[in-house]
Amino acid sequence: MVKILIVSDSHGWKTELANVIDRHRDLVDHMIHCGDSELETDAKQLEGVNVVRGNCDWGNDFPEEVMLQITDNILLYTTHGHHYNVKMTYVPLSYRAEEVGARIVCFGHSHVATTFKENEVIYINPGSIRLPRNRKEQTYCLCTIETNSIDVTFYSIEGNIVEDLSNTYII
Repeated sequence: MVKILIVSDSHGWKTELANVIDRHRDLVDHMIHCGDSELETDAKQLEGVNVVRGNCDWGNDFPEEVMLQITDNILLYTTHGHHYNVKMTYVPLSYRAEEVGARIVCFGHSHVATTFKENEVIYINPGSIRLPRNRKEQTYCLCTIETNSIDVTFYSIEGNIVEDLSNTYII
């Protein structure tokens, strides 16, 4: 079993981001920030976190994308999403997922918490812990990968499960 913490669009919040990360740090194998942290690369809040650059992250300190080989058959791809027009469509992002061979795609930018499966690829946008859109909860999520399933559980910034966003996929 592999557990991954996924957060995005914290937009300068340090204490709140640290609280979320510290809550799960010892319980997960990987931590991902999908961009717009608006923090420096050496910020203590991001220690041990794979971070991509969002459109509000200035400079070139963070990479545009991160790929993690989670298991032999699961590559996780992370990008912020602004270069793929994710506020309008997921098609360009799906092309990139296919191009790199991703089974899981994590992205942010829209601040809309969602997960869905299309063409055997699981897409995860954890929403925003600062400025959510389309719902009131400030969210992040945990992705748990098991032999035959991938569970995506969304949480409010306070650490409560958001059931109606969460989903389990058979792989």
